[in-house]
Amino acid sequence: MNADGRAKLMAMDVLVDDPVRLGEVRLPDGRVLGWAEWGPQDGTPVLLCPGAATSRWLGFGAGVVDTLGVRLISVDRPGLGSSTHVPGRTFADFARDIRRFCELRGLGGPAVVGNSQGAPFAIACAEAGVAPAVALVSAADEVAAPQFASVLPPDLRGLVERTASDPGGAEEHFAGFTADAMWDMVMGASPECDLAVYKEPTFAAAYRRALDEGFSQGAAGYARDTVLAMGRWPFALDAITVPVDIWYGEHDTFHSPDNGVLLADRIPTARRTVVPGIGGAVLWTHAEPILTSLLTKAGTN
Repeated sequence: MNADGRAKLMAMDVLVDDPVRLGEVRLPDGRVLGWAEWGPQDGTPVLLCPGAATSRWLGFGAGVVDTLGVRLISVDRPGLGSSTHVPGRTFADFARDIRRFCELRGLGGPAVVGNSQGAPFAIACAEAGVAPAVALVSAADEVAAPQFASVLPPDLRGLVERTASDPGGAEEHFAGFTADAMWDMVMGASPECDLAVYKEPTFAAAYRRALDEGFSQGAAGYARDTVLAMGRWPFALDAITVPVDIWYGEHDTFHSPDNGVLLADRIPTARRTVVPGIGGAVLWTHAEPILTSLLTKAGTN
């Protein structure tokens, strides 16, 4: 990235804010789901499925959510942050939890944003009819899809094969991760345009805090998420009827072997957008168009 490009990027509103509201919901079976909110309390609800190993503390769209009247709600997946760990949970379990969460908090059917590893969990909400519209941003793709078998890097292909043949062993392997290891992996795999966002001091502090919170119960929650995301997905993608926006940065080589081309082809209602000049950090550099399109698709804008 040249100097002009860096200056343009850093002039964007890419910073994140601390949550303005924090809380927990107790489900009927006694489990807890932790949540955080940004934006006006009477705003249009939009639910965030955060990226890998990050807790409710890392939102997006600082200032944008207020301008658009969005009540952004991030929920810790089970085993991450303050949400109760559930061994052996499934995507369907998550969709049921979110449906109940929305009922208990009076949210109706909010639109859903799935970032990175949160994307297949957002798809689970779409398939289950929990969400009227979904945005998949820098989506962790279905790397176990047979169409990708010949194009995966050897290390990733080995993890996919291990997850398929020995999911318990793979989950045990992923349970060895730490917040520091996740930070190092993301920093080492990200292009310069993303590092300009991730290493900005305010963002870096928020991201590190979200990772520390995400691993506060250990790595079991992250490990379960990763086995689910890296295995064959149980979704009937061609049966999804709600609008789905798919967003990738053109320099993203981390989340999908083809930046979502196959994923968009498999979902009849999908619209794919590739944003120039950025990679996996597109959620933070382009929050306004992502949310504006999502609200329009959900019929709330």
